[in-house]
Amino acid sequence: MNPISTGPLHTFRRYLIAGLVVWVPLITTVVVIKFIVDMMDRTLLLLPPPWRPENLLGFTIPGFGIVVALVIVFLTGLVVANLVGRKLVDLWEAILARIPLVSTIYSAVKQVMETLFGAGGDSFRKVLLIEYPRKGIWTLGFQTGSGMGEVQARTERQVVSVFVPTTPNPTSGFIILVPRDEVIELDMSVEDGLKFVMSLGVVVPRYPPKGKSG
Repeated sequence: MNPISTGPLHTFRRYLIAGLVVWVPLITTVVVIKFIVDMMDRTLLLLPPPWRPENLLGFTIPGFGIVVALVIVFLTGLVVANLVGRKLVDLWEAILARIPLVSTIYSAVKQVMETLFGAGGDSFRKVLLIEYPRKGIWTLGFQTGSGMGEVQARTERQVVSVFVPTTPNPTSGFIILVPRDEVIELDMSVEDGLKFVMSLGVVVPRYPPKGKSG
């Protein structure tokens, strides 16, 4: 037996790693949540100064901006869900469509949001295994769409668009179009797939998933 592996240094290293495993995820979670809360609290600037909590109550309420943001989003949805609201949105979008650059950005973002949150969409519903960047090397990707229009017609093959995220930041990456018969649909959830990417492949989802064993 190697004495180094059982000595004080090894024991210290083991306890240090065990402590890091507890504290690093906790601190990261707190920092991310604080960033989100602080960003959402800036929606309080939409309120008239006399209505803000620090002026009404004499002190600030952390996270109150989230409540304000949710109320604004809900009321907006309530308005646009009826005919009059829809007409107002159509008028607003017609004005934006006449503004160069603004119209391009707005329409692209709107299309992405409708695709992601629309009922029946297949964006980010499946985790795929693809051979990339060459045969014999596999990587995880997320299906973002199918039926690629002109690409479909010119390749004469059924293709799907796959988002390949970078690690450890899955919000950046690139899109590749892969023949449907060359992708493998995995049983893991999108959440598990994101955990795998963000952990640099350290957090491996359970297989088979719960409820599919047997």
